[in-house]
Amino acid sequence: MRYFAGIDIGGTNSKIGILNEEGDILKSTSIKTLSMEGVDITLERIWGTVKELLNSLEIEEDSLEGIGMGIPGPVIDQKIVAFFANFPWERNINIAEKMEKISGKKTKLDNDVNVIALGEANYGAGKNMKSSVTLALGTGIGGGIYIDGTLISGANGAGGEIGHSKVEKNGKLCGCGQKGCLEAYCSATGIAREAMSRLMINKSNMLYEKIGGDISKVEARDVFDCAKAGDKFSLDIVDYVGDYLALGIGNVLNIINPQGIILAGGVALAGDILIESIKRHLRAYALGVTIDDLEIHLGVLGNNAGIKGASALVK
Repeated sequence: MRYFAGIDIGGTNSKIGILNEEGDILKSTSIKTLSMEGVDITLERIWGTVKELLNSLEIEEDSLEGIGMGIPGPVIDQKIVAFFANFPWERNINIAEKMEKISGKKTKLDNDVNVIALGEANYGAGKNMKSSVTLALGTGIGGGIYIDGTLISGANGAGGEIGHSKVEKNGKLCGCGQKGCLEAYCSATGIAREAMSRLMINKSNMLYEKIGGDISKVEARDVFDCAKAGDKFSLDIVDYVGDYLALGIGNVLNIINPQGIILAGGVALAGDILIESIKRHLRAYALGVTIDDLEIHLGVLGNNAGIKGASALVK
């Protein structure tokens, strides 16, 4: 039996799991990333945790075939991180080489959202599709493109940055510093900002009551909760978000023509109410032929998507 380590490195916590050939997580845990201690110490601590998991499963270290890692930032050739989104580490570090020296195991890595996309494509909502595009809708918007068994990472590791496709010229300011990005409109941050703006004008609605009149506290999930309860004010915001998502997805369909779109992340938990809005607007932006057999699904792996996708890099 062959075994693989899947590691999902985050700004605060890193999830680590041991998986078998079928992609089943045999055991997993989470440790603090503590990136301030430096890249080498962080990787050594991760490898130490992998060994502890193997030991607890009574699996010989020699049976571990490789290590896959997901990390926030653009990754080149599944080895080098061009820059780290949340860590105070240098640019262009060959993380794969460092981990291979520490562990003696073949190591591959990719952008964290690409890894989520790979997990859903291999073991989740896209496992019966040859091509899929995954959108991770959270605080920001990440994307992963999976075509015929391959992740499209691009020359400099920035492939799949769908959240930074432009949906308005000189539109809302995005966290990346540019204007008009999809992320500025449809991320949890963007949704909350839109809700705040509307609540300044209209306070006669369920959403205003739900947040106790404190507009600064509104979150995307409040909007979706009220929309599901039938609040017209919140339903209008959901339709606004769905329209922009349809525009962004329509551009993806016209360029890539994937078999399916997978929505993951916190915002995707809105579920059918958001998917129905996207479908309602999609034909205004995408060629009909790209929609005819299109599947739109919610991700099914949840917090395990990163671990499963990371292990698939080396499987």
